[in-house]
Amino acid sequence: MQKMAQSHVFLSGIGGLGVEIAKNIILAGVKALTVHDTKHCTKWDLGINFFIHEDDVTSQRNRAEATLPRIAELNPYVHVAASTVPLDETTDLSFLKHYQCVILTEVSLLLQKKINDFCHSQQPPVKFISADVYGVCSRLFCDFGDEFEVLDSTGEEPKEIFISNITQSNPGIVTCLENHPHRLETGQFLTFREVNGMSCLNGSTHQITVVSPYSFSIGDTSGMEPYLHGGIAVQVKMPKMCYFVNFSKPEAPLQIHVAMLALNHFQENFGRRPNIGCLQDAEEMLKIAMSISETLENKWYYHEVPDYLEVSCFCLLCLHRGDRYDALRACIGDSLCQKLHDLNVFLVGCGAIGCEMLKNFALLGVGTGQDKGLVTITDPDLIEKSNLNRQFLFRPHHIQKPKSYTAAEATLNINPYIKIDSDINKVCPATENTYSDEFYTKQDVIVTALDNVEARRYIDSRCVANLRPLIDSGTMGTKGHTEVIVPHLTESYNSHRDPPEEEIPFCTLKSFPAAIEHTIQWARDKFESSFSHKPSLFNKFWQTYPSAEEVLQRIKSGESLEGCFHVIKTLSRRPRSWTQCVELARVKFEKYFGHKALQLLHSFPLDTRLKDGSLFWQSPKRPPFPVKFEFNDPLHYGFIVSTAKLFATVYCVPFTEKVIQTLTHCTHLQVVQTDETARKPDHIPVSSEDERNAVFQLEKSILSNEVLETADLQMKPISFEKDDDSNGHIDFVTAASNLRAKMYNIEPADRFKTKRIAGKIIPAIATATAAVSGLVRLIFKMCISFCYCFLNGISFTIWDRWTIYGKEDFTLLDFINAVREKYGIEPTMVVQGVKMLYVPVMPGHIKRLKLT
Repeated sequence: MQKMAQSHVFLSGIGGLGVEIAKNIILAGVKALTVHDTKHCTKWDLGINFFIHEDDVTSQRNRAEATLPRIAELNPYVHVAASTVPLDETTDLSFLKHYQCVILTEVSLLLQKKINDFCHSQQPPVKFISADVYGVCSRLFCDFGDEFEVLDSTGEEPKEIFISNITQSNPGIVTCLENHPHRLETGQFLTFREVNGMSCLNGSTHQITVVSPYSFSIGDTSGMEPYLHGGIAVQVKMPKMCYFVNFSKPEAPLQIHVAMLALNHFQENFGRRPNIGCLQDAEEMLKIAMSISETLENKWYYHEVPDYLEVSCFCLLCLHRGDRYDALRACIGDSLCQKLHDLNVFLVGCGAIGCEMLKNFALLGVGTGQDKGLVTITDPDLIEKSNLNRQFLFRPHHIQKPKSYTAAEATLNINPYIKIDSDINKVCPATENTYSDEFYTKQDVIVTALDNVEARRYIDSRCVANLRPLIDSGTMGTKGHTEVIVPHLTESYNSHRDPPEEEIPFCTLKSFPAAIEHTIQWARDKFESSFSHKPSLFNKFWQTYPSAEEVLQRIKSGESLEGCFHVIKTLSRRPRSWTQCVELARVKFEKYFGHKALQLLHSFPLDTRLKDGSLFWQSPKRPPFPVKFEFNDPLHYGFIVSTAKLFATVYCVPFTEKVIQTLTHCTHLQVVQTDETARKPDHIPVSSEDERNAVFQLEKSILSNEVLETADLQMKPISFEKDDDSNGHIDFVTAASNLRAKMYNIEPADRFKTKRIAGKIIPAIATATAAVSGLVRLIFKMCISFCYCFLNGISFTIWDRWTIYGKEDFTLLDFINAVREKYGIEPTMVVQGVKMLYVPVMPGHIKRLKLT
């Protein structure tokens, strides 16, 4: 990321491919980008370049200048410039020395070679990339020098493995904790820490060989001390040197390579490209291709998708209509082009992939038919700041606006003729009145762009029930997937099960954290409890009982009011000034990071042993040690400030930055009087003593005239917002998490990592999203294996339906007999969903046979 953030990039050719590259580069966050083009906007560009509009075509604007402001607003931190000067064989290329990477599209082969030679000769070499798309075929060439270093080949977080045993042998075998597979690969490197016994391993790095999913070898450990307990192995990302690699397959790509060279020769000979559908040009192309040497060295990566061409469409390829779909029509023919226009599509989710899909729909003309065709989209979420680095339809001024409405408006800017209907509904059982069976049967295809498995499973079940095709896709960092589900042709999404997401056990969060993820989640839970859940319960109580006097009277009369004790305790401790908010934050510090540790060590001293004689405090359990408050420690001070600010917000206590600065003079923070032996019981019913205490506290508050105002009976719950740096939410979670990590001797996390984990930000990059959405289009016609079941010689799939017709007096017994007669099978039970309608062994079910 640091290298990329310092890079200057030169990009020539702002056609369909060039604008896609520019979008992804800017979203990735380079330092500067120069877009170069000498061509003017045409109607052809409207179907391939999503940043060129009809007025650009009318005014004959240069493509680089037309797209410049729309590209630049994707990321205000990237300096974007446009160049329209000619770039040909006579151009002085010395200006390219100022760039770290040069990317060429729509450039002749001779010029590509010249620029590549220039870039390769520089010290250090200027990274060179050349790419082009011709219909459904594409090519890519990269030259990063004779060798180049890759610092991280996967882009994934380094793995951490808790160790249960290390053998004293050659090679030494490391075993993971039970039911925790390491998911490592042979050849990877690990470093060790916190190993008890084989202490010489701590800080050392070893290359591993996988033995099993739960063990790996690290070399000779026979001369080391015996292993006792504990230890963590952390993956080390080692730099990797890469050299020239031939990515292409041996047969078909060589033919494509020859065809590409022939195309360049044709353009050099005739000063133009072959005309679409012209047999004379095709014959000339064939002659050139046959004359090219068959022993060409192939250093190109080619991708072809010929399966999507209809043989019957070629006779129509030459039919240009002068509209925005001429480029598409030249690739797939007029027939398939019209089918796309008439499609009814339901897109669920307008996040990163959803934005890319809408862009593709607009360029393809999906939902633009005169009589048919409609794109329906829905997403209940609002736009957040963290969305902007990959959800390219959104801009900073769209933050906190509905994703679906904003995405629909942006899609219409790309293609004003698309018919699009946007909703903010969640697709779930509660909205089946809106997204009913009738709605699904009207759709030609359903496309999901979701971020969770449960929503995918639900929509898949609706598609199966209504025999609708489904296209699903998703990304995770540099990885991605696409899946096409076609009725009667493929299995459904629910036909296979992904492993369940790992949840952190409650006891781990509360008392035995072992990793920074545990402390971050603990801090996140504390935020919800203190600043959202409890204030909401407080407000709900006083909405039910509008006055303190009424509550006091009811308690004295012996009436039990749910939650009154906790509400009154909150009321009696309500801070009324900034100083009191600070004092409350200081009390929380002592409670969270001092007393909790002392209580746990009192219950489980360091020398505690289990029944088998092993130590209680051994990996992954870590003993806590109380943190002594130090005013001058930035972490301690940060916790007090962020917590006090949140309490002030919740209790509606005004404060200013000037007031916060006075905190440096608060010497009373050094000492806090608390009962170290007190321990709050969990879920214990309120006792009579608690009630008497509540009455006393409430009478005291009323007599002191502290709750006469309605404002005192209200709090302001806070919703966690990770993207507003001024609200202090991430500051609190970071400080609380790292203090707890310090208490348990866990490696702390910086603010960025804390924000990613606490905000549940799924790692994503624009290039992976764009690639996956492109694959979604390409694999639409592809099919996968069948998913069959067999019963008494009758085969059926999840897509098949058995239909039985009956009259109004049709009983359950009549239904069973009809199935027996029509299909020749003996029904043993009748169920609907999870409901058992008829099971012979169940009491009373025989009587149901007579029910209609």
